[in-house]
Amino acid sequence: MESPVRASRQVMVCNTAGLHARPCHAIASTALGFQSDLEVACEGRRANGKSILELMTLDAARGKLLEFHAQGPDAEGLVEALERLVASGFGEPG
Repeated sequence: MESPVRASRQVMVCNTAGLHARPCHAIASTALGFQSDLEVACEGRRANGKSILELMTLDAARGKLLEFHAQGPDAEGLVEALERLVASGFGEPG
């Protein structure tokens, strides 16, 4: 039996408002399009990456590091998609 595929990335929150409802929705919506499980961490706090409410508890402000930890058949694709999403500033100014 093969061991599960795991992938991780660290990205810096670059949009001015940080992780508020809209970026949390964007992360969760992206993650829900993949089979892999996702955990997101920031400064020791952890959240299910497919839950908007849990993501909001991370309270990640601009300049904070987010850690994405995915496990499953498409884990690498999931963390790559999230890396691009965060780098784009979630489509927000600044």
